[in-house]
Amino acid sequence: MDALMLARVQFALTAGSHFLFVALTLGLATLVAVTQTRATVSGSVVHARMTRFWGQLYVINYAVGIVTGLVMEFQFGLNWGGMSTMVGGVFGAPLAMETIIAFFVESTFLGLWIFGWDRLNRWAHLALIWVVTLTAYFSAYFILVANGWLQRPVGYEMAGGTARLTDLGALMTNPPAVLAFFHVLFGGLLTAGFFMAGVSAYHLLRRTADVEFFRRSMRIGLLTVILSVGPVVTFGGMQYQDLQPTKSGSAERVAAQVAEFTARFGPGDYTPPALSEAGMITMVMMWLLMGNIALIALVKLPFGTWLVRGRVFHVLMIASVPLPYIAMLSGWVFREVGRQPWMVYGVLKTEDALSDVGPGLMTASFTAFTSLFAVLIAVNVWLLARYARRGPQAARLGAAPAPEPAAPALTATF
Repeated sequence: MDALMLARVQFALTAGSHFLFVALTLGLATLVAVTQTRATVSGSVVHARMTRFWGQLYVINYAVGIVTGLVMEFQFGLNWGGMSTMVGGVFGAPLAMETIIAFFVESTFLGLWIFGWDRLNRWAHLALIWVVTLTAYFSAYFILVANGWLQRPVGYEMAGGTARLTDLGALMTNPPAVLAFFHVLFGGLLTAGFFMAGVSAYHLLRRTADVEFFRRSMRIGLLTVILSVGPVVTFGGMQYQDLQPTKSGSAERVAAQVAEFTARFGPGDYTPPALSEAGMITMVMMWLLMGNIALIALVKLPFGTWLVRGRVFHVLMIASVPLPYIAMLSGWVFREVGRQPWMVYGVLKTEDALSDVGPGLMTASFTAFTSLFAVLIAVNVWLLARYARRGPQAARLGAAPAPEPAAPALTATF
């Protein structure tokens, strides 16, 4: 395998893996914030316990996901030096904003939320989780602004062989970024809804003692699925109007675009690989499955006893947890592979964006990055499964520290 293919596969694996963390983080942060709001306003003990339990799973996923994000961004400098040189002045701007938001603001407020439990005023503590949630949204938005520019470059000019930003507004309101943001946002809620419903179903299937806890959690998860599946499909469909002609267009449009690229850049294969279409088909199939499950949930939701006693339904929800992940990865394949052979559509070819590195160095980089991400994913899955199985009784987030043992009394002898 040559250096270009290794670099592409490496970025596909690392970016796709990181996105799995991001989706659950976005959705679960929102549900934790909503749950804590209910607990703070009403004083509900059950919702307070739910906040601690689901918040602990959120923190685990966030902590491991941050590591994958840091590792992934190293690749722009290591493997894609040509891209950094030519278009870094535009592409790097939203990435810099995302770094400030995610690694400074979001992580700072999350730390205050984690360690401020029972130390801060309850309203101040509630405000912290909402700040964390909103900054997570902003972080996702800036990432999609950068990616949207790769799909449809706007607001720039070429000067001396490098791209220079000329219109920040056009960059920030680029339709492939804005529509993708709402698509990803509701996709994250869908992921968190299936996750919460699946974990709750596991405990209800086992007849866990905390029936009311997981019945309420199941309702929240299913309601999130029902409310999210429609917007996900809507914002996904709206993006088709801005797809590249070579990805989804009539034969005439494809031929015209290929002719234009041939005239500008020379002969080459300017049509996307078949893998892109396979990704689209898989994505649509997953959304259809999730839509049907949402309809079943809509029927089940008003009947609380069915949520508790429906063992077949419990198995269905447990088995459905991977569906949004498969849909997101296949959608990402459709979006990114369908842009090939371009790194920046119509501006910079992927082969020209590669750093000047040989196959040997790229193989070592590929092996190191892939191994690291495999370990991080395995650790995250293990931790989530372990603490999810233990249930709310074992949640340590926000728990009061254990009292220190009393010092033994000293007996004076005379």
